[in-house]
Amino acid sequence: MLQDVAVFKGLGAEDLSYLTERAATRTYPKGAIIVSEGDEGNSLYLIQSGSVKAYLSDDKGKEVVLSNQGPGEYFGELALFDEAPRSASVATLETCKVMIISRTMLLTALAERPGIATALLEALATRIRTLTENVRTMALLDVFGRLVALLNSMAKPSDDGRLVIDQRLTQQDLASRIGASREMVSRILQDLVKGGYIELEQKRITIKKKIPSSW
Repeated sequence: MLQDVAVFKGLGAEDLSYLTERAATRTYPKGAIIVSEGDEGNSLYLIQSGSVKAYLSDDKGKEVVLSNQGPGEYFGELALFDEAPRSASVATLETCKVMIISRTMLLTALAERPGIATALLEALATRIRTLTENVRTMALLDVFGRLVALLNSMAKPSDDGRLVIDQRLTQQDLASRIGASREMVSRILQDLVKGGYIELEQKRITIKKKIPSSW
């Protein structure tokens, strides 16, 4: 399984076996909170099946979704190095099976196996670049531009060659991801449907042609 996780894809069989033998596996039901913002960070989580959302929330229940992640992705890596509290919460969007590697075990692996350390550093660099691009999008684009950027980043090629977002996201999910109201997102989506740019069907979004950069 570890060979399918982005952070460890380049590792050899020996390193993968070393990590697998020392990891634990756990299944969480839909709606479970795996980690909470402010918790002690002591584990790295690797998603085997299902999907999760990483989010921030305030005491009034308002949420900002930072990302949605699925099989082959991971979370919880930052707190392994600085021992600071978790910077965000992570909850399951469906039944989710994860592999858990403890901080103690991972630090030992980094000291004993340089290949694992290199792989993790490369993954962290990629995360930082992604976060920088997300900040650029939020700061420099209007709501339409942010929504288009999100749709383009989430779309994957389907068997018929079209770009499809198949994560069953609600309009509120999309709004939370870009810091906008659900009503504004709904209006933009309907305009894109009328213009023939996208197709909405059972929470699946198909991009039929290139969406313009401005509304």
